[in-house]
This record gives sequence, structure tokens and C-alpha cells, in this order.
Amino acid sequence: MRLSAPSLLFGAACLLTSAVAEGLKVMPLGDSITEFGCWRAYLWDKLAKEGVTNNITFVGSMTDTKTCSGVTTWDRHHEGHAGYLAINIAKTNLPGWIKTTQPDIVFFHLGTNDVNGNKATADIIASFGSIVDQLRALKPKVKVIVSQIIPLPSKNAPVVALNAAIPAFVKSKSTQESPVTMVDNYTGFTSSDLKDGVHPNDGGDKKIANVMFPEVLKAIKESLAAM
Repeated sequence: MRLSAPSLLFGAACLLTSAVAEGLKVMPLGDSITEFGCWRAYLWDKLAKEGVTNNITFVGSMTDTKTCSGVTTWDRHHEGHAGYLAINIAKTNLPGWIKTTQPDIVFFHLGTNDVNGNKATADIIASFGSIVDQLRALKPKVKVIVSQIIPLPSKNAPVVALNAAIPAFVKSKSTQESPVTMVDNYTGFTSSDLKDGVHPNDGGDKKIANVMFPEVLKAIKESLAAM
């Protein structure tokens, strides 16, 4: 049976409406800095003020009940896991997580536990590459935002080395169809922004949200425009 042009147009319109109604799936991925941090709430609040949160959902197998200053409502889903290494996430955990959630945009702050565990910079960067590859295998047009990580005063030299390797990784991995971009959460972040030498305090969380916000908003707007 051959469908008429009006029928085809109606079908296409229904698919578009369904996609927009479902919304973009945005995954915050990371370790305890993502799991425990209020920066996700502050980021959501900034996105809400831009009017895009009706068209997105934060996705992940984790949720929380934390209270964050000045923010009462945000999407609490995330994929932040305390103690997890980027290397292990890439090798073991990620496939099941993304199969369930099917993210369109992923932003991650990973590597602190790898550095603390004396993992080589090259191995951490290789795990970032594996994460991107697995995401693309599921969603060829996925947008990925990689964060240079916050300082770790007790072992900062390897943090500096990892952060120095990220720009070249991002440049080599990005494609027009599936862009990989970077944000810098190291510059301007000091030990006074940490509550315990590892995790951000409230001021640190607000700094992270401010850094993440422009690139996440850009990815959301570009993805919505393409739907």
C-alpha cells in the first residue's frame, strides 16, 4: 500500500511531536563529586531560568534526597557513583547504565579516583575514549562534554597532567555528527572551595555549575533545534 503525501507528513509530524514530548535525555556522569554535589541542582536551576527544563530530563540509575541552598525542585536522576574509577566505569558499568537510559547528552567529571589510585594518565584518557565510543554505539549523534577536574591538593600533580591531556583528547575525538567538548573546572577552583580536600563545598558546587552551564545549555539548544 502506498501512503499519500499528507499521510506521510502527518506521520512525520507525529514522530517529531513524540520526540519533543519525550524530551532530551541528559546524563550527569561521574563519581562522588557528581553523586554528592549540589552543583547538579544549581545547574538545573540555571537551565530552568533559561526555559529549557520542560524539554529535558536528567537520567541515571541514581537519585538523592539532599537539600541544596535556594533550590527546591530539580531532576535528581544522575549517574554519579562514589569511589568509582573512570577506568572501571568504561570497562564494566557503563553498558548497562546507558542501555537503560539512552542519553542524548552526557557530561562527565571523572578521574579523581583514578588519580588517587595511581592510574596512568594515558589509561584514564583511554577510558574516556571508551566511554565516548560506547555512547556513540548506542546514539551516533550523542553530545559529550568532558570536564577538566577540580584540584586534589593531596595529589595534584597527576590532576594537572590529566587536565593537560584532555584538550588534545577532545579535539581528536570530536566529530561534526557527535561533538565532544570540554569545560575547565580546574582554573579558578581553589582549596577553599573544598570541604574535605576532595569534594566541593557549597561555593565550589556553585563554581562547577557556573562552568558547566554554558556548554550544557549550548548542547541542549542545538539538540532541540535538530529534533
